[in-house]
Amino acid sequence: MSIDPNSVAAERCASAGALAGLRVIDLSRVLGGPYCTQILGDHGADVLKIEPPQGDETRGWGPPFAPDGVAAYFLGVNRNKRGMVLDLSQPAGREALFALLADADVLVENFKPGTLEKWGMAHALLAQRFPRLVHCRVSGFGADGPLGGLPGYDAVIQAMAGLMSVNGEAGGEPLRVGLPIVDMVTGLNAAVGILLALQERERSGRGQFVETALYDCGVSLLHPHMANLLAGGKLPRRTGNAHPNICPYDTYRTRTAAIFLAVGNNGQFAKLCEALGAPALARLPRYAENRDRLAHSAALKADLEALLAAHDCETLAPALIEAGVPCGPVLALDAVVAHPHTHHRGMLVQIGEYRGTGSPIKLSRTPASYRLAPPAFGA
Repeated sequence: MSIDPNSVAAERCASAGALAGLRVIDLSRVLGGPYCTQILGDHGADVLKIEPPQGDETRGWGPPFAPDGVAAYFLGVNRNKRGMVLDLSQPAGREALFALLADADVLVENFKPGTLEKWGMAHALLAQRFPRLVHCRVSGFGADGPLGGLPGYDAVIQAMAGLMSVNGEAGGEPLRVGLPIVDMVTGLNAAVGILLALQERERSGRGQFVETALYDCGVSLLHPHMANLLAGGKLPRRTGNAHPNICPYDTYRTRTAAIFLAVGNNGQFAKLCEALGAPALARLPRYAENRDRLAHSAALKADLEALLAAHDCETLAPALIEAGVPCGPVLALDAVVAHPHTHHRGMLVQIGEYRGTGSPIKLSRTPASYRLAPPAFGA
């Protein structure tokens, strides 16, 4: 039987990742840009991370530090990349970058708007010299508008884009989400934008400029609060762990530990009441529909916690979810690391001494792969 060499080559390319053959020059630092390029690298792209002479500042954002002195913060978003140092403020550094861009597909950077322009590397000039290049910029507020060109960090955007205003305990002060959600969603949107631009390049043969601003991404995260405001005209209030539109959807005390119930419809509510030995609760007029349960959420929480007090969270949570009631225990990170489902889903990876969080993007033929530990400085 003859073997088609083209099919063998295609299969080999597929097994190397969905983005095998894609060349990415990564000039970004901190989080949003590096998270974007790690996504591309996990799926087979050849990513070259170029750092300034002083290095990516997150190399020093610790403790904790790895044995080589690099902060865990840096390690978390820089695997599957090779490393290089260039001083782009100098002509020799810019010429070296131009040589690298000659056969690159994607450039990712998060310089303050105006910096590349000052160095003679505005997008228009790059597009003229490298017409197929997809140029992605991650910035705080974008290049134009009342806040255009200003620097932005995740927590500042959480404050300015309204996220803090809806996060926190009822009656409490506005609270920052306890992880850099704006930076990470900006990185995700940057990766999506790059892939969209590459898809369009298949038709036009031309690259384009992809811009993802932290401010835009922060505003985009405001569901359902923005939708509620635009439709209902009422300013959202902080509700702690409770949901503004769904009830019961909150943490509830059991005999041993808190359980989170996420009951999205009447059928699930009936199953919850049945499992707790109080089926009649679901038939009370004040709890008949979601809107009724929302209107009487305090009374419902008291009724449910009176029933939950007879149960241990550790046995109740798996029993409820098996019965079709969305719920779960409130776990600390060490329990997440030890959880068998975390391991089954491949959400922990190891490359030599490096350990990290796996890719959540699962492809059947071209899965993510973990080939390179984060690069040593200038490696």
